[in-house]
Amino acid sequence: MKRGTLGLVAVASALIGAGAMWGSERLALRGTPASYAQARGYVLDHPEMLRGLIDTTRERYTGEVIAANRKDIVDPYAGAWAGNPKGDLTIVEYFDYNCGYCRATLPTIAKLLASDPKLRIVYREWPILSPESGDAAKLSLLAAEQGKFIAFHTALYNGGQVTPASMAAAAKTAAVDTSKLSAATARADAELDRNMKIAHDLGASGTPTWVIGNKVISAAMPLESMQAAIAEARAGH
Repeated sequence: MKRGTLGLVAVASALIGAGAMWGSERLALRGTPASYAQARGYVLDHPEMLRGLIDTTRERYTGEVIAANRKDIVDPYAGAWAGNPKGDLTIVEYFDYNCGYCRATLPTIAKLLASDPKLRIVYREWPILSPESGDAAKLSLLAAEQGKFIAFHTALYNGGQVTPASMAAAAKTAAVDTSKLSAATARADAELDRNMKIAHDLGASGTPTWVIGNKVISAAMPLESMQAAIAEARAGH
């Protein structure tokens, strides 16, 4: 189980206890026997109260994780970004090249950037689906170091399933100098380890995972949902 998940389980347990105490006080005020079991039953019979407490606590927790790791989240690895470098908001995508949902998001991202000239998107490699995902991530980071990230990123996704052949073809299309891959391995490994740890701490549950403002969203979202989340982040919510 991920650290973020373990944290939320602990939080949920604590909230049930806190909710039970709250329920006890509520029941006592009504003159009803306020045993812990009764109060716990009250809380479990009113899950909307518990969901609200958990949602609030989750947002607070992820906000603290984002604040503590902001530089490692929003500062891109070399050229692994798109949009306005001086935009008023940076959103972050944790992705895997073998993720079909991530591939399907490409047109949405293109529309989003075209409609929002003040936005920057930072791409963070999170290769969790296969060994080939890790190989593709390292090659992608090399492309980022050579200023060819977007060309490689687009070509590899357009090439279908990630294989040695599709990676080689994408690198050729993007004119990536793959002879420098071995020399870049240590830098890539450090970046991937850092991304893995932060994604776990954020409670990310799969790819794509988005960091938008102080919110973490593990889902492929339609354009309207992304725009709404961005508007909330700009408004400070």
